[in-house]
Amino acid sequence: MPTENLIAGVYVAAITPRRENGEADLGVMLELVDFLAAAGVDGIALLGSTGEFLHLPFEDRTKLVDLAVKRSQVPILAGVGHSTLGGAVALAREAVRAGAAGLLVMPPYFFRYGQEEIREFYLQFAAALGKGARIFLYNIPLFTNEIAVETAVELLSTGLFAGIKDSSGSYKSFERLHSLADRKPFTLLVGNDCIYARARQAGADGIVSGVACAAPELLVALDRAIRKNLVENIERLDAMLQEFIAWHDSFPTPVAIKMAATVRGFNAGPPAAPLGSTARKRMEEFQEWFQSWLAGVQREAGRVE
Repeated sequence: MPTENLIAGVYVAAITPRRENGEADLGVMLELVDFLAAAGVDGIALLGSTGEFLHLPFEDRTKLVDLAVKRSQVPILAGVGHSTLGGAVALAREAVRAGAAGLLVMPPYFFRYGQEEIREFYLQFAAALGKGARIFLYNIPLFTNEIAVETAVELLSTGLFAGIKDSSGSYKSFERLHSLADRKPFTLLVGNDCIYARARQAGADGIVSGVACAAPELLVALDRAIRKNLVENIERLDAMLQEFIAWHDSFPTPVAIKMAATVRGFNAGPPAAPLGSTARKRMEEFQEWFQSWLAGVQREAGRVE
């Protein structure tokens, strides 16, 4: 497992812009990659839940990662989630071949699996990829089978995995994982913006943030404030972050982030499923709110040097 090129700081969980026919819009995707890198983020994560990977065919996913790695000025983490072990391994091999800095591997989704099957899935995945891949467990129980903390600890203790992106939002889970990381080092990434400020201050290595795709300035400034222990700045920036999360959670994931990107000039494409009349009305309110909120974020971020 490679140890160079530490994965830490602010990684953006990027949306995948799509055309009206559902195809990935690779041109807009590359523009978004340029924008995010220029905003000062430490890296970009593609094809996670925010990236709506499950709507895309194998060819689109592999091409997107390949082009993004070639284009990006910051490291790329590639989501290789799949409903089968074989599919995840095939995606992972293509991502490694393209030069991705790491692989985000969620448990197989849709069907329910127990912890024994999840352990076996990851062990066989690691065996298939071999020593040349930096593999991150990706725990996102909101959308797929949960990696129980005990299972994550067991897998991370093997030394086969570079770390974990924990999107559970559970601070207790973070504490248990962090305790293990103190004894057997691995990269601990927060995958839920709600607890990021608290977890980063307590020793998390970084975040893979969906909100950062809407407002990279906010997460970059917040991370900088945390590293400098600027308590008042942390409180103000985190309060702004929680405001966005409240709006985000009132829509299906990742509708609010895609709309925010559209407001910022990127044609993110239509939602995967149509919104109802109430949600459409609220989306109009969100767009108006977002523009005002973003201006405030940019002012506040400018104060953190």
